[in-house]
Amino acid sequence: MILAAIDIGSNAARLLIMEASEYKDGTTDYTKLNLLRIPLRLGFDVFESGTISPERKKRLIDTIKAYKLLMDIYQVQAYKACATSAMRDASNGAEILKEIKEQTGVTVNIITGQEEANVIYETHIAENLSTGKSYMYVDVGGGSTEVTLFANNQIVFKESFNIGTIRLLHNKVTDEQWDHMKWYIKTHVKDYQPVEAIGSGGNINKIFSISKRKEGKPLPLDLLKDYHKELSYSTVEERQHIYHFRSDRADVIVPALQIYISIMRWAGAHEIYVPKIGLADGLIKILYKEMSDK
Repeated sequence: MILAAIDIGSNAARLLIMEASEYKDGTTDYTKLNLLRIPLRLGFDVFESGTISPERKKRLIDTIKAYKLLMDIYQVQAYKACATSAMRDASNGAEILKEIKEQTGVTVNIITGQEEANVIYETHIAENLSTGKSYMYVDVGGGSTEVTLFANNQIVFKESFNIGTIRLLHNKVTDEQWDHMKWYIKTHVKDYQPVEAIGSGGNINKIFSISKRKEGKPLPLDLLKDYHKELSYSTVEERQHIYHFRSDRADVIVPALQIYISIMRWAGAHEIYVPKIGLADGLIKILYKEMSDK
C-alpha cells in the first residue's frame, strides 16, 4: 500500500511518501519512497500580522499542486494532509485551505496542538522502550512544542505549548508562557524520575548530524548547551558557512536548542535520543491503520 502524508508547519511544508506492507509475522514494514521539504515559513507572516500574505499563499498552493502531482506519479492510494500552529493562528487559514481544495483537490485539515501530540504518539516510539523507565518525547516546531511523557508503558500526559522557533525569533513568546511550561513540566515529571528525553524535529536532527554521534546514541545535555553557546555567538551567515546549514535552518536552530535545553533541565533529563521521526510518520501510521481496518 502506497501512502502519503503532508505536514504544513510554521517553518516548512513536508511531503512523505511511504510503502506500507505487512510482514509474515504480522508486523508492518514502512519503506520511505520520497521525502520533500519546502521552507514556506508561514509563521513569519502569521506570528507578526495574524494572517498569511498573498505571496506566501501562492507559494503554499503551488507547493500543494506539486505534491499532488508527485502523489499521482507514485500512485498513492491514500493520504492525510494536516496543518499545524501557523494555520491554526492565521485569520485566513480556513479560507486558504478552501482554495487549496478547489485548485488541487487536496483536503487539508487544521489540527489542534493536542491532536498534533496524539499523532506524534502514533509513531509508536514507546513500543521498543524499557517499561521500567520514564521517557519524555519533545517535538519542537516553528509555532509550538509538543511534549509527551511515557512511564510504565502508559501515557502520563500529552501537552502542546505555543512556544516555537519562529515565535521566539519574532519575540512572540511571553515570560508567562515560559513560566507555565516550566511549571507544567516540573510538576508533572517529578514523580517519574529518572527521565530520558526523545527529540524530534529538523533542528535536533541537524544537531545530531553535525555531532557525528552513532545512530542510536543519545546527545548529552551538556553538548546541546555547548552547541547553543557556540551557535549563539555566530551570525546566521557564519552558521550557513561553517555548518552548511540552509538559511531557513540557520536562524531557527538557536531558539530550538533553547527550547530543548530548557525542557530537559526542568525534567531532569541529562541526555536526549534522536530517532528520525516526526508528524508525517505518525500520519502515515494512523492512515495505514485506518485503511487496514476497512
